[in-house]
Amino acid sequence: MKTRTLGQGLVVSAEGLGCMGMSQSYGPADDTESIATIHRALDLGVTFLDTADMYGPFVNEQLVGRAIASRRPEVVLATKFGNERRPDGSFVGVNGHPDYVRSACDASLARLGVDVIDLYYQHRVDTTVAVEETWGAMSELVAAGKVRHLGISEAAPATIRRAHTVHPVTALQSEYSLFTREPEDEILATVRELGIGFVPYSPLGRGFLSGTITSPDQFGDTDFRKFSPRFQGANFDRNLAVVDKVAELAEKKGVTASQLALAWVLAQGDDIVPIPGTKRRTYLEENIAALDIELSPSDLAAIEEVAPLGVATGNRYPDEHMARVNV
Repeated sequence: MKTRTLGQGLVVSAEGLGCMGMSQSYGPADDTESIATIHRALDLGVTFLDTADMYGPFVNEQLVGRAIASRRPEVVLATKFGNERRPDGSFVGVNGHPDYVRSACDASLARLGVDVIDLYYQHRVDTTVAVEETWGAMSELVAAGKVRHLGISEAAPATIRRAHTVHPVTALQSEYSLFTREPEDEILATVRELGIGFVPYSPLGRGFLSGTITSPDQFGDTDFRKFSPRFQGANFDRNLAVVDKVAELAEKKGVTASQLALAWVLAQGDDIVPIPGTKRRTYLEENIAALDIELSPSDLAAIEEVAPLGVATGNRYPDEHMARVNV
């Protein structure tokens, strides 16, 4: 397995595994297959596992904890706080208060069954609390030995800079794919200037870029995509036309659409470590194979032609959620 380095020294597999979909947003859960998928990832050298307290809520951390219980030394474990949810799944709000940071970390450690979290992210930025206050509490967690590295998610460049003055930011996690290229505007330049790694989530456009989604009718009532603007009405049809063009390029190269889309993300820089999510071993293995795909300048130019900056139609989240990104 190839490795990449986030920030000033967190070495991880060049591709990680996003675990959210094992517990929410993408249809019914199958814990047995999900744990088998995590074990297969570790067998193949994927060390970087990503979860969060809000996934489930809470149960995804417990699932990951069970899966790694006997294999903790093999894992670079990332989790997050800040999106506060009740046990019934309802949303309380974004919380960056120092007391909450401390209690959330202790709760995550208990659910995961570990003594230390390798990478602890502020999941969303609380606009009612100065980021310096939140990061002061996060820095205390590092000093206490509960956390090794700190990260932030969906933060604007100015916020990243402010956090970085309190404690080094090891990684920024934000959405990035052929369908979501906004980080290219300013965010990537900012993290590179500061020596911060970049961890793209949803590098396959929530599965759209896999080429396996052909109708909104494929989504069940509990599937997040049923309510996502990009997967609705005319937006769906326009975006599907782009996916079809990506799939044509993939076929010419002898790879799948998913692999081409992942290879494109990986080709954007050695400081980028995507975390495609899956709860099935077959898709995991397909995604990992993207690490061996070399894209030539002509390949990249062809992809750019069919999927330029801003090609996706519709917001990546409903309006309520969009208000909490790039903050």
